[in-house]
Amino acid sequence: MSKKKINVITLGCSKNLVDSEHLMAQLDEAGYEIEVDSNSTDAKIVVINTCGFIGDAKQEAIDTILECAEAKADGRIEKLFVMGCLSERYADELREEIPEVDDYFGARSLREVVEALDAEYLPELETERLLTTPDHYAYLKIGEGCNWHCAYCAIPLIRGHHRSVPMEQVLEEAEGLVAVGVKEIIVIAQDTTYYGKDLYGERKLAELLRRLCAIEGVEWVRLHYAYPTDFPQDVIEVLRDEPKMCKYLDIPLQHIADNVLSAMRRRITKAETEALVERLRAEIPDIALRTTMLVGFPGESEEDFEELCEFVQRVRFDRLGAFAYSEEEGTPSALTMEDNVPEEVKEERVERLMKLQKRISLALNAERVGRRMRVVIDRTEGDFYVGRSQYDSPEVDEEILVSSPTPLAEGDFVMVEITDCEEYDLYGRVIE
Repeated sequence: MSKKKINVITLGCSKNLVDSEHLMAQLDEAGYEIEVDSNSTDAKIVVINTCGFIGDAKQEAIDTILECAEAKADGRIEKLFVMGCLSERYADELREEIPEVDDYFGARSLREVVEALDAEYLPELETERLLTTPDHYAYLKIGEGCNWHCAYCAIPLIRGHHRSVPMEQVLEEAEGLVAVGVKEIIVIAQDTTYYGKDLYGERKLAELLRRLCAIEGVEWVRLHYAYPTDFPQDVIEVLRDEPKMCKYLDIPLQHIADNVLSAMRRRITKAETEALVERLRAEIPDIALRTTMLVGFPGESEEDFEELCEFVQRVRFDRLGAFAYSEEEGTPSALTMEDNVPEEVKEERVERLMKLQKRISLALNAERVGRRMRVVIDRTEGDFYVGRSQYDSPEVDEEILVSSPTPLAEGDFVMVEITDCEEYDLYGRVIE
């Protein structure tokens, strides 16, 4: 008897990706043949794991659901299920508007999805994953939800309060990943710095990172999504002292003008933000800082935006992304503030900020020409091997196009001399 084939489509962030990988491990054990994000499959069952964080992500999710609903109406799909953030927030509306979907599930309904697919949910597989990333790196989710309640953010409405994954469970999952060839562990949560507070009465991220670094076979541990308010000193010490910790930090700052930070409910000031950046760079001189900025928040003036640009120019972040404010229903800003910055102004500010960052990125890359870096090879593209240094995370950061006199494989770590650069890419050659 042939296996039932299922197509699992994942939209949104790496946290969603981990959820899908856990789902697929359960379905694989149940005997399903699994396709991933396939547009050319004959699978008769489709599961869409949706994102509902901002307007563009919601639209992408709705478009994908409608496309699959049309395929079901044409008989190309027999069963269609939707899970994740969008259906956590809007299940009732979606059921009414797109009834072709067999059922909708929330962001915390893994067991229910498995059972809807006529499979038994097996708790003993809780730390198992069917990886969709290249074999040598994987994301490791250490918590759900968030306690900060920033004015613009719907995550607490979707994912609830912060809930840490017990440390032993995280370590068991990490050891399982390393056992199948993972060399780089990318630690994620909505706020990684809050890890452990709910379970142990104090933040335990530093201890967790040290224990991850101690796993034999791990080459790099990378930290994402670190909230800046009350940033733990012991995490800085781990980043500084642990050889396996990438000298890299993804720390979304969102803005710098005090009145905007206050309106956003970020619970941090400009002076505190600048002091944190200075402390990070003083204690870890070669750290690469990645951040995101949110422009066009209600009440943001041209002066506020210019203050932000001046800050970005002065600090020279290694990596920066900019996003226009999107009003999300049910959030404090949507309930209490007028979305009074015109859309064209928002988009113009995003463009100006990213143009500024492009110049900064080119200048920083020019300074790296001639340096030697340890690089992991992610893939082959044309005449180059494409890799990353410890200063870059996959998918979101820049890459190094590497030439080598001998063949290389995905997951190889090599020493590379940087020979040339562009705004968002480096070129290099293997030297040993």
